[in-house]
Amino acid sequence: MQLTYYTDYSLRVLMYLAIRRDRIANIAEIAECYHISRNHLVKVVHNLARGGFIKSYRGKGGGIELARDLKEINIGEVVRYTEGPLKPVECFDVERNRCVIANVCGLADVIAEACNNFFATLDRYTLADLVKRRERLSKLLAPRPSLN
Repeated sequence: MQLTYYTDYSLRVLMYLAIRRDRIANIAEIAECYHISRNHLVKVVHNLARGGFIKSYRGKGGGIELARDLKEINIGEVVRYTEGPLKPVECFDVERNRCVIANVCGLADVIAEACNNFFATLDRYTLADLVKRRERLSKLLAPRPSLN
């Protein structure tokens, strides 16, 4: 199973905000630290704010911060929110399914069980678990001095 970059970036934004709890961050600094397109992160941040995972502030001095405590942000919840319903095989998409063996094949049941186990694992973790090595993460994501 592979998550979209959108979900990957969402989790990275949350992790960044988790290790920078002492201040409001901005999209430009996060994009620079992760070497990710600022335009991609604008969409990601907007969606995370809409989902209640982060707060965003406009204007001078604006930025973003976590909307909840680290232990209240469940990784399974974030992935479900950013990925939407998983449809790893054609038969999971009722509207577009054209598979001729879908009604008798056992693949859908096996894949459904795998997806349930995947989310059961993610549901056991919170954002706090992902940033246990806060000092090391902070060093890796420290702003780089400008060469100009």
